[in-house]
This record gives sequence, C-alpha cells and structure tokens, in this order.
Amino acid sequence: MSEGEVKMKSAARHDRVRQQHSDELAEDYVEAIADLLTKSGQARVIDLQGIFGVSHVSVIRALKRIEERKLIHKTVEGSWRLTETGEAMAKASSERHELVLNFLQALGVSDLQAQVDAEGMEHHLSSETLSSMRRYLDQNQ
Repeated sequence: MSEGEVKMKSAARHDRVRQQHSDELAEDYVEAIADLLTKSGQARVIDLQGIFGVSHVSVIRALKRIEERKLIHKTVEGSWRLTETGEAMAKASSERHELVLNFLQALGVSDLQAQVDAEGMEHHLSSETLSSMRRYLDQNQ
C-alpha cells in the first residue's frame, strides 16, 4: 500500500470517528431535550447546561449544529423542540440506553456504575450486539 493510500485510509478513519462523536452528541442532546419536554414542557439552554455541566457557549454551539441537522428548532419563547426526526432519534437513543442499562444490571453491575457505563456504550454498540442483549434479557428475566 502506498503512502498516499495509507494517509487516505487514516483520514477516512478519523472522519468516521468525528462523525460518530457528532452523532453521539446529537443523540445525547435530543434525548435530554425530550426528557426536559416531558418533565417540564420546555427545554432551555440553562436546563441543558445543568444536565451536561458545560458552559452556555458550549450548549449554544451544540444546539446550532444539531439544528443544522434539522433535529431541533427554537420556539419564539426561546425553548427548544424536537422535529419528527429528532423525536425518532431521541426515542431510539432512549431505548438503546434502557436496553444496555438493563443488560448491565442483569449481569450484576451496580446501578450507579451501570448508569455511567450505559451512557457511553449505548452509542457504540452494533445492532447485532443490541439484539443479542435483548435476547439474553428475554431468556433470563
């Protein structure tokens, strides 16, 4: 393999990782917005700051990128709402999170650690792995 081919493969791998991180951030935000809307009827920047523990500027930047993907939109009152696509993403993310959490707890992982681990794992597991987890839970609960 030539040096140019190696560089192209490396660049493609890094592009894929950046896209995965972008998707993970979007999933976390739409899931948080969905939770806020369910609990209080509004999702404000200050609410998201509290959830993610980041600055106002960081939340604004993330929301702008997510809005560009047509997953959310801002209301005239200043709250954020999910588009249909955003709602579907939030639902799928929440379902994956619950599945991974339940699986880890079924293995005996403590509730707190299972919560922490599920938060990261939910974004990186294949559909095959998720199906296997679901099957395991169905057979062992």
